[in-house]
Amino acid sequence: MGAILGIVAPVFAIVGLGYLAAARRLIDEAGFRGLNSFAFNLAAPALLFAGGTAGHAGGGPAAFAFFAAAVVLYGVALWLGTRRMEMPLGEAGLFALNCTFGNTVMMGIPLIAASFGQAGLSILITIIALHSMVLLTLGTVVAEFGLHRHAPWRRIVGATLAGIARNPVVVTVFVALGWSTIGLPVPGPMRRTLEMLGAATPAVALFCLGGSLAVFSTGQSWREVAWATVLKLAALPLMVWGGCVLLALSPLETGVAVMTAALPTGANAFLLARRYATGADRSGATVLVSTVISVFTLAAVLAWVQG
Repeated sequence: MGAILGIVAPVFAIVGLGYLAAARRLIDEAGFRGLNSFAFNLAAPALLFAGGTAGHAGGGPAAFAFFAAAVVLYGVALWLGTRRMEMPLGEAGLFALNCTFGNTVMMGIPLIAASFGQAGLSILITIIALHSMVLLTLGTVVAEFGLHRHAPWRRIVGATLAGIARNPVVVTVFVALGWSTIGLPVPGPMRRTLEMLGAATPAVALFCLGGSLAVFSTGQSWREVAWATVLKLAALPLMVWGGCVLLALSPLETGVAVMTAALPTGANAFLLARRYATGADRSGATVLVSTVISVFTLAAVLAWVQG
């Protein structure tokens, strides 16, 4: 248990410091925007490129197990939202995104790196490469279709592709995978620069996550928040684990896939909901509640993985 706390406790301590800095106004909103831009546009891409070109292979089967479970759960949550909770299609699509979209960058990178090292990070990179593309694209398409039923399909496709192209994390992952596939070397000074810059990612990203939690509203939709939290932190990891067992994946691949599935809802789900001005309070509350509860669920998953 001491080893588990040694990994999990610092992560949430930094999140807590970010929360206090925002709540006490030690850093204003503009300061957090600058830190978040640095982490998202520079530090995280540097870390992912360095990891993606480090010579580790694999990740495809783990990614398949992860996304097969995520897409199935998205469909289940979409049905739950439309049929049982009587939400409009667009709103239900964003609810389903809350149930499946994890915080793979801000929390996934530091947790996987600390738990599994560079080999685990290489598997995570494969999942991250498809994470935003698959789930945010799915959420965007459903939201566009639900909220703008008469919008031309070219507008939906164009907006989705433009959003992917503007995402530096997704672009960097694809560049790193292509670079590694071709077999191009990374010069020593360039690699050291990337590693130094990327080393700032975990602390800055977690600090900014804590700052963002301070402005989320818990709202009144506790039933929907509870459903989304249970599906994200319990159902998705169990489904991914089942997929890994069926595919007979290695302990490393299984551990990384299940740990990634157990991450709390990512803030991008909240940002997409705010963009469409529907269910934003519910999405923000899900991010907040799932992040707090994940202190315990991630520790349990990590104990299982290490055991």
